Amino acid sequence: MEVTPARAHSGVGAGDRWHVEVDRSVCIGSAQCVNRAAGAFRLDSAMQSHPVDPESDASGMILDAAENCPVEAITITLLDSGEPVFPPEE
Repeated sequence: MEVTPARAHSGVGAGDRWHVEVDRSVCIGSAQCVNRAAGAFRLDSAMQSHPVDPESDASGMILDAAENCPVEAITITLLDSGEPVFPPEE
């Protein structure tokens, strides 16, 4: 399995809490996040994605949804420090 920069992030691990955000000005409503992380994202009546709980435990499914968003509308930061999880800092 190839390690992506976000998964290689030293601050992500068991017990981490994340802040998950969707930039609705970028979201195109593809529902990839809903399909990849069932229960973590929902689409509203305007077909815009929202995290069900913006503050959540670290989750491979949520990270997978962010990494596979076709327009990179999902950002994840560590809740306690604000350090980026995805997209990773360049």
